[in-house]
Amino acid sequence: MVRECYENYPLAMVILTNIHSILIYILGAIILYGLGTAFSVLYLLFCLFMEIRLLKNSCVNCYYHGKTCAFGKGRLSSLLFKKGDHDLFYQENITRYAVLPDFLVLLFPLTGGIILIISSFNWITFLLIISILILSLAGNAFIRSLTCRYCRQRELGCSTFELFSGNE
Repeated sequence: MVRECYENYPLAMVILTNIHSILIYILGAIILYGLGTAFSVLYLLFCLFMEIRLLKNSCVNCYYHGKTCAFGKGRLSSLLFKKGDHDLFYQENITRYAVLPDFLVLLFPLTGGIILIISSFNWITFLLIISILILSLAGNAFIRSLTCRYCRQRELGCSTFELFSGNE
C-alpha cells in the first residue's frame, strides 16, 4: 500500500512535537527540583545528552537528515554532524533494552516524585507526576500516531516503529 509521505514535515507538526518534548523535560525538572537543584540540573543535562545522542547516532543515518522531519532533528543533525549511512538506520535492530535510556527521561522524575510523595505528600507533586505520565505515555503514542503516518523512513524501514507497533 502506497501512502503519502512528507519530504519535509509542516512547521506546525515540528512545533507540536517539540513543545511536547520540552513540556516533559520541564515537568521532570520541576518534580526533581523538589529533591534539590542539583537533581533538576543533572536531569536537564541528561535530557540534553539524550537529544545529542539521538542526533549523532540515529538522525545522521535517517532519510530526513538535512530535511525537516516531524521533530526538526533532521535539519539540526545536518548542521552538527555529517550524513551517515542510510543503510545503518533500517538495519539497526532496536530492542526494548536499547531504548531503556530513553525511558529514563520519565523514570528519573517518576522515581523522584514517588520519593517526594512518600516523604511528604503534596498535591502539586502528585499532579505533576500524573501530568508527566500522561504526556510521556498517551502523549507519545498520540505524537507517534501523527508523525509515523507520513514518514518516508517508516516506508523504507524503521526498527523503532516496528518495535513499538508490535512487529518485532
